[in-house]
Amino acid sequence: MKRILIILFLYGAPCLLTGKGATLHKAEDPFFFKITAERGDGMYTLFRKYKLDPTSCNIQKFLELNKLELNQNLLEGRSYQLPILIYNYDGVSIRSSIGDTDFEKAKRIQLYNEYILAQGLRKTHYVDSRVLWVPYNEIYCEEGRAKTTEIQDKKPVIEENTGKKDIKGYINEPLFGESFAKVPIEDYTLKDKVFYVISGHGGPDPGAICTNAPKMMCEDEYAYDVALRLARNLMQHGATVHVIIQDKNDGIRTEKYLECDTDEKTITGKNLPINQKKRLKQRVDIVNELYAEHKKEGIKDQVMISIHVDSRSTGTRQDVFFYHSEGSKSGKKTAELLHKTFDKKYELFQKGRGYKGFVEPRPLYVLKYSHPTAVFVEMANIKNLNDHQRLILDTNRQAIANWLFEGLRDSVLK
Repeated sequence: MKRILIILFLYGAPCLLTGKGATLHKAEDPFFFKITAERGDGMYTLFRKYKLDPTSCNIQKFLELNKLELNQNLLEGRSYQLPILIYNYDGVSIRSSIGDTDFEKAKRIQLYNEYILAQGLRKTHYVDSRVLWVPYNEIYCEEGRAKTTEIQDKKPVIEENTGKKDIKGYINEPLFGESFAKVPIEDYTLKDKVFYVISGHGGPDPGAICTNAPKMMCEDEYAYDVALRLARNLMQHGATVHVIIQDKNDGIRTEKYLECDTDEKTITGKNLPINQKKRLKQRVDIVNELYAEHKKEGIKDQVMISIHVDSRSTGTRQDVFFYHSEGSKSGKKTAELLHKTFDKKYELFQKGRGYKGFVEPRPLYVLKYSHPTAVFVEMANIKNLNDHQRLILDTNRQAIANWLFEGLRDSVLK
């Protein structure tokens, strides 16, 4: 009897099975968690199930571990390694277990393990089993937790080794930059609603430009700033948000003239092609892949919004206007609700000025081939000096994002 008890003590906890289809090995040196794919599983499905941030770093590690291409399907019944490192918990603290003194990181890892346990994805607490799960990006990625696309209900953040509960009504999204990374959650009215936010152009293509200003103005920079502000608004109300084009160095900016650069990448970490059609297809393919996965989950309300700045003659003032795909009833409805929102806001804040924005169908690639409801926004004429005020003032960029948010919210709640 004593011999049996000793064997269980030595080997029982580290070899514990933690969930359906999951296997763990002896937890001495860190190794990667392995899962057996079920019918319908895809990379993003597994990332959502195990609450892994879909950073380019995590995605690339998953593809590398499993020798896969980005759009390659997973096979039912085959084992795949996830970018989750399994550490031996030393019984003292998370920090000493992983060899990192960062207290905030330790709290995030603890919260992650608590959540995985609560979801039934593992059977025992890491303190009891001495098995600690650590997302790969927490250890090896520069962006750390740089991508949080799914908002979860408020959960207790528990101080390590104290058991003290402190409800935090916010999430951390470093993509928004240091000053805006802390995103307070106001409510969950948009829970189970999915939004794809695409800022136009980027990478090798700056879009429309204006040189008749104190500094050169590039369309993609102003579109990206408004896109981030819109994404943040949506996330504050519980939406699932995918920012398709990303620049990890920019964040939300408050200066008037935004520096033009070419380092934008896709949400999956891919460079943007020089060829326009390939560039548009790349972002639409990402949207459609995510759309299909969310649809399998039963999510019906999914909207794509593509944000741009127009270029017309210098003397032409242009209010915000909207395009939708010909024959798309949901696209037309969404565009009209956005237009209605802007019309009301102009009447409220610039009474008597009049609002001359419009809604039209147009056979643009991102509208024609995107599977979710799709709308296309032109914010201003980048060459018109009066329209510049709408772009260069950060309060005006925020106002545009706020009004876009209100219109989108109405489109999925009505």
